[in-house]
Amino acid sequence: MGKNVDFLVIGGGPSGHRAAIQAARAGKSVLLVEKGANLGGECVSRGTIPSKILRETAVHLTGLRQRSEGVFDVKLRADTKVASLMQRLKSVRENNERYMEDQLDRNGVQRLHGRATFVSSHKIEVVSRNGARKKVTAKHIVVATGSRPWDPETVPIDHEMILDSDSILTLIYLPKTMAVLGGGVLACEFASIFTSLGVEVTIIDDQPAPLDFLDPELSSEFVRTFESEGGRFIGSVKFESVAAEGYECKIQLDNGEVITVEKCLCALGRVANVNGLNLKSAGIELTDRAVIPVDEFGCTEMPHIYAVGDVVGPPALAAPAIMQGRNAIRHALGLSVAAVANQVPISIYTIPELASIGLTEEQAREQHGEIVVGRTAFGEIARGQINGHVNGFLKLVVAADGKLLGAHIAGEGAAELIHLAQIAICANLTIDVFLQNVFNFPSLAEAYQVAALSVSGQIVRKQVA
Repeated sequence: MGKNVDFLVIGGGPSGHRAAIQAARAGKSVLLVEKGANLGGECVSRGTIPSKILRETAVHLTGLRQRSEGVFDVKLRADTKVASLMQRLKSVRENNERYMEDQLDRNGVQRLHGRATFVSSHKIEVVSRNGARKKVTAKHIVVATGSRPWDPETVPIDHEMILDSDSILTLIYLPKTMAVLGGGVLACEFASIFTSLGVEVTIIDDQPAPLDFLDPELSSEFVRTFESEGGRFIGSVKFESVAAEGYECKIQLDNGEVITVEKCLCALGRVANVNGLNLKSAGIELTDRAVIPVDEFGCTEMPHIYAVGDVVGPPALAAPAIMQGRNAIRHALGLSVAAVANQVPISIYTIPELASIGLTEEQAREQHGEIVVGRTAFGEIARGQINGHVNGFLKLVVAADGKLLGAHIAGEGAAELIHLAQIAICANLTIDVFLQNVFNFPSLAEAYQVAALSVSGQIVRKQVA
């Protein structure tokens, strides 16, 4: 391994992995530094993949209940171990790590396991687990160190009774009751998963609605579905104290109510992994939110240093992070970088899924004035009735000239369906694309055509009025 490389990438999660491969494919020498024993970062080890495996079990149980209604009851045994619900985790994780390693090998990316620290703006020192030190100089450096759960001082997290979004997956048994602090993505995903597994879950949030960055109809649909499954959402309240007392957790709210549960999940956000990087030696100052400030290409105040993924702040999702990693390298190489604003879909893996792209209805009215909105309930679609997923919907936000401005979907399969809208928005297409093409029957994708027909009818009525 040389002491000088073209690109040095710190962090082997989704964004760092993509950045390293992108640079190597351009014929550059690349060193990837990962502090963990394996690649994948939080996504593979404790985040996306483990939680989605547990979610898939919950989804199957929910589907069985919906399809067997009136025929037989579906519920878990009281002594069900969480590990038994995640039996595929080991094989899925190993396969993913092997795939990531193979990609790096095929592209000639060098690897070094250890903690990276800036010595200067071009030089990094890596300290391995056995204490060995190695200094490497790079023309370009990409910081992709990810994030970790924010554990506020006001919440005494012990990872047994009061857990964070990492330790929640180490539960041995399913509790009967659980409180979730926060109304963001992780909070709502875990809340819906455990509710579907039969746990009585209460979400406590200081905002009036969860997931308030989404179109309000998606947020409302989440609350409606969550509460119909036995959950409870308490909004516009703050917790004054959280304490583990014996075998219970007690949460004192500022409205006087006390919530008593077996387990408490603190999901109030994540913080960037910047400790120990010694960014000042590289000439980089953090923002007041303790993230690395970057421009639209991921470039920091030092033109040869880039930062991508969770370390730059929201949206802190794997898909945008991967795109950020790719675009940072292209920018460093002087290649064109396509604008991705408003083209990155947001998918939230609650039960059912939520997905969004483009403008919300409110944003569209502010920016375009007159707009048209079309909706389709999955209960109107044959595939939704067959699947038992009748509670979802698709909403199209359309300009007066028929151009698609945004799409918002609630229901199982939303994360897949949203990509049809993504292509239409990226290509500046009108809703005619949904009207002039044949959709499989039965399919949930038909919802696009039904919603487009609604929009088309509204536009015609306005034209002839």
